[in-house]
Amino acid sequence: MDLIQAQFQDRLKENGIHLTEYQLDQFETYFKVLVEWNEKMNLTGITEREQVYTKHFYDSLSVSFFTSLQDKRSLADIGSGAGFPSIPLKIAFPQLQITIIDSLNKRIQFLNHLKSELKLTDVSCIHGRAEDIARQKEHRDHYDMVTARAVARLAVLNEFCLPFVKLHGQFIAMKGSEVEGELAEAAFSLKELKGKYLHTHRLELPDEEASKRHLIVIEKTAATPAKYPRKAGAPLKTPLVR
Repeated sequence: MDLIQAQFQDRLKENGIHLTEYQLDQFETYFKVLVEWNEKMNLTGITEREQVYTKHFYDSLSVSFFTSLQDKRSLADIGSGAGFPSIPLKIAFPQLQITIIDSLNKRIQFLNHLKSELKLTDVSCIHGRAEDIARQKEHRDHYDMVTARAVARLAVLNEFCLPFVKLHGQFIAMKGSEVEGELAEAAFSLKELKGKYLHTHRLELPDEEASKRHLIVIEKTAATPAKYPRKAGAPLKTPLVR
């Protein structure tokens, strides 16, 4: 273990996460595979090792700083890209059953290769649009928790993500520095999609810029109305706002 991994481990311990040597090895393999594949396809603009550990791995695991994952079984990650936050969460909490949905097949190919290299089980990577997959019986109103990291504005994310959340499950939207405007804009979509805003957790990443992050927690209060989500592309073109 070198300094970067030691700092990573210590910072996680402060937030109640204790990684084994095997889990630390998985994170290092993740970094190497990410950088290797990033030379062939655009997965991330962050490839410097210390920044990957902080701005991707630590940031992804921050979901667990504010809500217990020990009692969660199923997690869907919408628009996961290079696997954030779901793959770091799976490494740290192996009991999770992960479903990753992404519209770009090249990213799904990367994620399937990654889960093989990391020897992860109970990880399903699905190529498709969230609006289409959410209408499938096995995914609709099904997951304990759904995550999305910097994919779109909250009014759009609600329609992408809330249809996957089970009754009394949670949707956690991982956002950057400004969220108040998005929250106000998203009020109508929350009402329509049976979501209840619970809380916004704020944190700063342990990097030189002390980058600000916000985790918006939303509870599902009833089954998804039959008319949602609308057809693929509609949520982005005409968000549910008033």
